[in-house]
Order: sequence, then C-alpha cells, then structure tokens
Amino acid sequence: MHLYDKQQIKIYNSLSGEKEIFTPISEGYVGMYVCGPTVYSNVHLGNVRTFMSFDVIFRYLKHLGYKVRFVRNITDAGHLENDADVGEDRIAKKARLEEIEPMEVVQRYTVDFHNILNKFNFLPPSIEPTATGHIIEQIEIIKTILDKGLAYEVNGSVYFDVLKYNETKPYGILSKRNVEDLLHNSRELDGQSDKKNPQDFALWKKAEPQHIMRWPSPWSDGFPGWHLECTAMSTKYLGEQFDIHGGGMDLKFPHHECEIAQAEASNGKPPVNYWMHANMLIMNGKKMAKSTGNFILPTEIFSGNNPHITKSFTPSVARFFMLQAHYRSILDFTNNGLLASEKGFFRLMDAVTALEDLKSGTTSTFDIKDWQQKCYDAMNDDFNSPILIANLFEAVKYINQIKEGTASITQEDLDVLKSTVHTFAFDVLGLVNVNEAEKGTEKLSGAVELLIQLRQEARANKDFAMSDKIRDELAAAGIQLNDGKEGTTFTTN
Repeated sequence: MHLYDKQQIKIYNSLSGEKEIFTPISEGYVGMYVCGPTVYSNVHLGNVRTFMSFDVIFRYLKHLGYKVRFVRNITDAGHLENDADVGEDRIAKKARLEEIEPMEVVQRYTVDFHNILNKFNFLPPSIEPTATGHIIEQIEIIKTILDKGLAYEVNGSVYFDVLKYNETKPYGILSKRNVEDLLHNSRELDGQSDKKNPQDFALWKKAEPQHIMRWPSPWSDGFPGWHLECTAMSTKYLGEQFDIHGGGMDLKFPHHECEIAQAEASNGKPPVNYWMHANMLIMNGKKMAKSTGNFILPTEIFSGNNPHITKSFTPSVARFFMLQAHYRSILDFTNNGLLASEKGFFRLMDAVTALEDLKSGTTSTFDIKDWQQKCYDAMNDDFNSPILIANLFEAVKYINQIKEGTASITQEDLDVLKSTVHTFAFDVLGLVNVNEAEKGTEKLSGAVELLIQLRQEARANKDFAMSDKIRDELAAAGIQLNDGKEGTTFTTN
C-alpha cells in the first residue's frame, strides 16, 4: 500500500471554484503542467513564488508515492509585448536593444532562471520543453483546428474563431466570463486588423520583414501565437487529458482560457481535470514594479544590495518566508516579514539539530501519531504550507521541552518525530539546514587552509612539483587558489 492510499488530497480547482477530492486519471500516476517563464529578463520574484508553490506540490505528490511527470516549459518565442497579438516579440526586442542574437538572450536568461531556482533548492521538472523546439507540433494543431472550421487564415496569419467555438463550447469557462460581456466591453477593431472579432486570438502570425524569429508554415513565414505552445507541449508529454495545470493567477485569462479552447477544438475533450492558480506577490503593500522602484531581484535578497531590505538573507530563509503564506493568498514581501521569518527559520533548524541528541524515556507526553497526521492533513487540504509550518513549530516546542526535562518521549516515538520533521521540513517544503551547511563550509575552509600551508612549505623547500600538484588538484575540485601580496586566498566555483 502506498502513502497516497491513506492520504486524501483536496485541491482548489479554479474551474469549479471549489475544493475537490484529487483523483488522478491513472492510479498512482500524476501528470502536471506548469507555465514556465518567458526568458527575456532576470526571473521576477513573483514568478519564483509561483514556481515554488508547484515545486512543493511536486515534492508532496512524490512523497506520497505518486509517479509524477512534471512538465514546465520555457517560452523562447512568440510572446509579444502586453500579452497581445500585435507588437514586438519580447525576446527579439531585448536582442535588438542589446545588439545580440535572440537565442543569446534566451540562453542568458534561461541560465539565470536555472541558477536562481537552484539556489532556492527547487527540484528540476521531469521535462522542460521549449516553444521553438515544438514548432512542428504547433503547426499540426493549427491544421486540425482549421479543418474543423474553428479558425481562419487572413493574409498569412491564422486566428482562432472564438464566436464559432462558443456556439458549441463555452469560451470563458475558466475565468467565468461570457462572450457577450467580452463583446460589450471590447473596442471596435480598426481597419488594419485581420481579425473578424476582437476576442479572436492568433494561432499563427505572419512575420513582418523586421521580425527576426520566423519559421516556414503552410500559411507564411512567421511564428506561433503565445497560447498555442502550452497546448502543444502539454498534449505531447502528458496526453490529450491530464491531471493538473498550474500557473500564476495572471495567466487565467486569456492564456489558460485560450489553452482550453484550443485543446477542445483540436481534441474534442477538456484538457485538464484540476486547474490551479498561485496568487501574486506584492512588496510593501504595493504592486512590485521596476518603474516605481518598488522592486527587488532574487539575487539582491541574497546579497542585501537593495534599499528595501536591511541585510542579506539566505535562499532558504527567503523560501521559508514565501511558504508561510498559502499559494492562493497574496504575499506581501517586506523587510520586517523576512526578519521575522529568519528568526522562525533558525528556531526550526536549531530544533532539527537538537533532535539528534534527544534522549528517549519510557513514556511519551505528546501524541506523535496524531501530530504526524496533522502535518499530512495540512498538505492534504490544498497544500496548506502555513498550517504545516505551524504544526512543525508544535514539534519545536515539544523538542525544547524534552531538552529541558519537562517532557519525555519513547524511542519509537522519537524515531517517528525525527523522520516526520525531516520529511516535511526538507523533502516537502524543500528547506536546507543552513546551520549544517555553515558547519560544512567551516570544515572545508579549515581543510583548504591546511593545504595552503602545506603548499607554502613546499614552495619554501623549492618542491615546486608538490606546490603545483596541490594547486591543480584543488582547481580540479572546484577550488581556485589566488596568490596575492597579502598571502593566498581561495574561492569556490
């Protein structure tokens, strides 16, 4: 029997607006797709928060014993400014401004994205496909939708016919909008638009002469519409119907709404059983925006080099701070909030360290099994990380009481306590014990300093072969020695 047989998860489904019991399409298997970044700039902290929410969900599903295929894409073409069907490609614009190739932009910011997520201790997705790697699949979907009469071609561009689709399927089912209201609130199309109706969206756009990123198609040299890539990649790797589709709240309309329409039009069935949306991150009670200066990059949290914070914070403290809010709640990023989270984080880590030295007794003064189930209950209730963290602090209180001799625990319960705290703090929440990491760094520094001393002695004895061997072996291990006037220092790669 797997853990998932004993634990019943309820997920808030944006489609129904209610919490629903999670039942995967195939028993023991979960297919999950999350809309990834458009890689034209450094990853936004709000996006990190969204991806972190689904990292925790991925971790918990794996912990329960599910075999999870987690697909998170990279948008490297087709995402125009203002999420619209007109304007300049975001990546191409960045390339033009910096006078480099678009794929240099993609490479630079994909590397940045991965580096930041690694610092926050994310698990990598099972598959990370790119939009440009799936142009053929997108063209084939367009052909199918055209054949079914739910799209039309004008001057080399192809548009999805929302009104035609709405005759048989409700467009707006996810965002709770109806086409009549959308029509009423739309501006009249100007004479230069190829669309029949303002609500129609691009499946393929003919490239203007100055547009760098273009591919051949039956209709024109051009590029796919932004909404299409996720339909193509989710269908390819997870099937025509899969379990969970996630993303930020801002993607619900029009992006996810368009995904549903495209999938229904091409495959004739709803693509996703559970739609999940993470709420936004604000800063100091206001929208985070570069233009107003109310903004911080993830790297600035780690360095402390930002006027909105008074010190640097480790990635694990920042992760802990973000997980203290439920993924469907707005998270207000503040210096005071980070400082409070840092204190709480180290209290938790101190208790984890103290666990190793706790002495067992003949009786337990705390119901460990009941507490353990409370931890599962929190995550089973729409992945409620703040309630889970509150339960972990119940354990912290108990651990400190045992240390002080005012509570006791049997060996059997101590083993359960240790494994449960480690499971939820590290495996599920993805925290890293910075106390332990710092100890490891101190030990490394001591060992390297000893080797530096031995190298200096070798050089003094004119044993340059040994001196070079120490330097080269350390370099091979990712430790660079730097000889200067003040002596030798080292850096790690």
